[in-house]
Amino acid sequence: MKDKHIIICVGRQLGSGGHDIARMLAMDFNANYYDRELLNLAAKESGFSEKFFEENDEKKGFFKSLFNMQAPHLGGTSSLYRTNFSQESLFQFQSDAIRKAAEEGSCVFVGRCADYVLRDMPNVVKVFITASMRSRIDKLLAQRSMTPQQAKRYILQAEEKRASYYNYYTGKTWGAAESYDLCIDSSILGLEETEKLIADFIRKQLDV
Repeated sequence: MKDKHIIICVGRQLGSGGHDIARMLAMDFNANYYDRELLNLAAKESGFSEKFFEENDEKKGFFKSLFNMQAPHLGGTSSLYRTNFSQESLFQFQSDAIRKAAEEGSCVFVGRCADYVLRDMPNVVKVFITASMRSRIDKLLAQRSMTPQQAKRYILQAEEKRASYYNYYTGKTWGAAESYDLCIDSSILGLEETEKLIADFIRKQLDV
């Protein structure tokens, strides 16, 4: 198992524990873990600052924000004119970073359309993690000072943006079963047992 190059792409609803499960999967399969780390890789690939990628992370239609950025974000104002920049450029930089990381070894990627970017690579498993709205609200309330109504509104607004980004760049539907190999509700078994079930599925699917 340790010698086989595997790629796990994890999509997740906000508050589903997808990040924690992805980290456990990375440990289980001795794989590199990439979530916000991708922003740093993309920044290095592009020459833009990491802050620029952070502010536009998983957002569609971010090109207009470029013109409001200060020089430190762009690595110098002249970099705009040295680059054939389009609305899709940031996505392309991030996609290049994803492919480069995937080619170097086993990886677990969280979000950022990695399942689509790596669709032609072998040994790729696409997982989507959901959870009940009640459990997701409870998790958010434990982290932030807000009412349940505010938490639900925050979740729905964040997921609308996340879905818009994914649907726009992949031509698929975020969270739809046909877009993934496995969809699972983490609120049923809990994070650890959910991770074990996913890991077992991956081992059977990839014969590792």
